This record gives sequence, C-alpha cells and structure tokens, in this order.
Amino acid sequence: MTAAGNASVVSDTDAAIVGRQLGRPPRAIRAVAHRCPCGNPDVVETASRLPDGTPFPTLYYLTCPRAASLVSTLEASGLMREMTDRLRADDRLAAGYQAAHQAYLAQRERHGPAPEISGISAGGMPTRVKCLHVLVAHSLAAGPGVNPLGDEALAALPDWWQQGPCVVDEPGQPS
Repeated sequence: MTAAGNASVVSDTDAAIVGRQLGRPPRAIRAVAHRCPCGNPDVVETASRLPDGTPFPTLYYLTCPRAASLVSTLEASGLMREMTDRLRADDRLAAGYQAAHQAYLAQRERHGPAPEISGISAGGMPTRVKCLHVLVAHSLAAGPGVNPLGDEALAALPDWWQQGPCVVDEPGQPS
C-alpha cells in the first residue's frame, strides 16, 4: 500500500492497469496516490487541468472497479444524505470536513493553479456530501484523520482486495 502523502510515479504498467480498471485511457494522471494491498493503483492523483486545458477539480480519483462498485452501494443506501444531515447538526464534524476541503484545495494548488475552479474541491465539500467515491479516494490518498466522512465511508467498505487484483498486468496489451 502506498503510504499516505507518498504518491508514486506512474509507470507504464500502472497506466495500463488504470486504463483497464477504468475501461478507457486514463487522463491527466500525475501520480499513483494510493495502492491497494494487492499492489495495483486504486487511487490516482490527477492534474488540475486536462490535456486540453479544461479545469479538472477531481484531484483524487478512485480507479479500482471493485472499490468503486462498493462505494456506489453505499451511495445508494442513502449514506450521503445522512452524512449531509449530520454536517448541519455537528459543528465538530463540519469543522473537520471544512479542514479536509482546505487540505484538498492546498494539495491541488501545489500542482498549478486553475482560477476557474478556485475554492471548489470535490465530493460536495465543504457543506454537503455528493460523491463518496471522491471522499474515499481522498481518505486513501491523504491517510486517516484528514477527511472524516471519507474515513467513515472507507471503514464501511469490506476488503475489496481479498479476491486478488481487480485487473492484472498483461504486457503488450493496449491500455
């Protein structure tokens, strides 16, 4: 597992694996932000702009299809609405989520400004929850204690890697 905050360079093998995970060529990947215990990337860090110059607010992208499917199940359960309601009622939780928003923005800014999305993070931060995929990806990449709602969603997931890698490296295969 890639340690939090220690993103690794994207090798050709990593890029090919991410392409197979996503079912399309990956875009604007800067680094592998987290590795699954199986060894594959499961979160990538993307540039603040796509190659065509379009601003891209999603800094951390969950790529593992097994993890993404499980997160979708959490979203369908109504968890996002419950979390948003708790944000309104719990000042401490709201402050932690605000701090996660600020950490997300600061990390994205380190890779180059995108004034069009200044102050906009992802996943609904800092006032609501609209995408658990982004929050889980942020928690995996940043490590525990940075994004309280991402940590909660991550803790609710079963161990998606137990069956082995979601995709395998197939040298010579197009990504």
